[in-house]
Amino acid sequence: MKILLVEDDPHVASFVKKGFEHEGYELTIAYDGRSGWSLYQHQPYDMVILDVNLPYLNGVELCQRIRRAGPRVPVLLLTALDSLADKEVGFEAGADDYLVKPFAFRELLLRVRALTKRYAETSTPQLLQLADLQLNLDSKIVTRAGQRIDLTSREYSLLEHLLLNQGRIVSRVDIAERVWEVDFDTTTNIIDVYVGYLRKKIDRDFSPKLIHTVVGMGYVMRAE
Repeated sequence: MKILLVEDDPHVASFVKKGFEHEGYELTIAYDGRSGWSLYQHQPYDMVILDVNLPYLNGVELCQRIRRAGPRVPVLLLTALDSLADKEVGFEAGADDYLVKPFAFRELLLRVRALTKRYAETSTPQLLQLADLQLNLDSKIVTRAGQRIDLTSREYSLLEHLLLNQGRIVSRVDIAERVWEVDFDTTTNIIDVYVGYLRKKIDRDFSPKLIHTVVGMGYVMRAE
């Protein structure tokens, strides 16, 4: 599981990172809201933990951006502010849970496990859609403008991953790990080849184009 922690206190960040890595999680740290937003846009995460009082972009504003961007991901706020009014602001911004500092790591871990389990049980969509492209997770059928599109199993897995992260830049490394489930070999262009296959099937004869290359970063699915 990949977790994004946005926390400007290096001592708290180090404490949390050490705890989660000991439990087998992969945790990335950003020390201000602007950096956290940049990381979130370029890398899929399974969980986001935000301090409220952050430089440049506070945790409430960052939570709102994450909710507007999609896809749905559990968000937990950390703060020293424990009034009901403060909590209401966080929940209205789209946070799923709220933990007041100082906290025991064990409680944070339990809350993260509960949130990710809840999302796994209730948040998985049965139909992924972008513009007139639809992917049915139950039947594994893909259509564009009502026309069925036949994909190989690898093409289907790649499209599913891109659609689950639509609007977000997905790197070649992430695609290799999530779709091919291997360490990325920088000497091969296999991912670019399969993206090319997908483009021929779902973009070449349709409008708008949905698969876009972001030079030096990866790919993003959006209608434009």
